[in-house]
Formats: sequence, structure tokens, C-alpha cells
Amino acid sequence: MSESHIVTGQYVHINQTVASVGERIVAQVIDLFLIFCYVVGLLVLLSKLDFMRSGAGYFYYFFLYLPALFYSFFMEVFNHGQSVGKMVMRIRVVKKDGTTPGLGDFFMRWLLGLVDMGFSGVGLLVMLLTQNTQRIGDLAAGTLVIRLNNYRHLQVSLDEFDYLDPNYRPVYPQAEELSLNQIDVIQRALDSSEGPDRERRIAALAAKVRRLLAINDLSVTDEKLLYTLLRDYRHYALEMV
Repeated sequence: MSESHIVTGQYVHINQTVASVGERIVAQVIDLFLIFCYVVGLLVLLSKLDFMRSGAGYFYYFFLYLPALFYSFFMEVFNHGQSVGKMVMRIRVVKKDGTTPGLGDFFMRWLLGLVDMGFSGVGLLVMLLTQNTQRIGDLAAGTLVIRLNNYRHLQVSLDEFDYLDPNYRPVYPQAEELSLNQIDVIQRALDSSEGPDRERRIAALAAKVRRLLAINDLSVTDEKLLYTLLRDYRHYALEMV
């Protein structure tokens, strides 16, 4: 699965898991089905009301079909980057830095979505060829479609800055005893790529740290322990400045 790694201007590291082409196609199919139901239902209703006999019939048709035409644009603008299909698939449109796109970004995606022809032809080809499965509209607007549950990575990264709070109280006073090289080893282990090797390294490192610092609390996970030690160490380091 492709991932997008960003460090923002505030030095917050964001590790976003990009939605797969399959997830985006399924979301699009759901949205197209809803649009189809709306259009068919509207056709049946208008045929019974016999709008076309009036001189303003064509105007009513145009006005009532606008929601179908602008469906994706309005949904993403007013629903934080999610259409109904994206909500079902738990994916979302965001900027490359993890923030919510602006009105102009959403409009650019919608406008070029008409060029992409949904997911047929050019749109599908571009998504398959780009690293982050971006279609033309995404490339122009600087947006990504990511898995929604990936925002836990953003929360973890923001939590790393708790030590900047003057009211922060270190969890492990032993963290002050760690050397800069040991902190660097911990940081590199936490920053390593996801996978079985990472879990093994973190487990082995956490066990070694527990022995070194005589930490007997086993209720906290290995990864959480290492993150907490980093925050505590940085808190003590700031006190020395």
C-alpha cells in the first residue's frame, strides 16, 4: 500500500496511507448508483407531473438535474472531503499536508473529474501510473485520497510535542538517564517502515530499555513506552537549556 510521508511547517510528521485504486473505484460506483437512482426517480416524477407541456419545462429539467451534476463537488465541500461512497469506504480527500482542501481545490477536482470521465480511460490510467493513485484532478488540486483511519498517525505525531507544555509531567523520570545515542536508536526504530521487522525491533528494544531503566510497568505497549520515553527525555533536555 502506497504511503505519503509529509513533514509540515510546524515539524509535524504525517504518515498518510493512500486509498487504493480499488477502494476509489468502489466508492465511485456507489456514488454513481446514487446519482442513477436520483435521475431515474426524477424522470418518473417529472413524467407523471408532465412538466414538458409547459413552456418552462426545459428550465425545470435543467434546474432539477443540477444536484446530480454537482453531486461530488457539493458533497466533498460540505462533508469534509467525503461523498457517500467515500464514507462507506472510509476514505477522504485531503491536501498533501493532511489539511482539508479549500473550495477552489474541490472545484478543480470536480471540473477535471469531467475530463477524467470518472474512472474510465484517462482517469484510471493516470491513477495507475502515479505513485499516490492521483487522477488528473488530484494532481492539479494538490490533493490525495487517503484511508480515513490513517489520521491516528497524525494524532500520534502531534502527541510527541506534549513535552513543550510547561505543565507536562514526565511519566518516566529514568528517561533523563538516557544518552543522546540511545534516544537516536529509539527514534530510528519508531520511524522505521511498518511491517513484522519493525514490530520485532520495537519489542526487542523496549525489552532492553525496560531492563536498563528498571521499568516494571507492563500495562503500556512497547511502542507507547518508547514514544513516552522520547517525550520525557525531550522535556528534561529543554529544562537544561
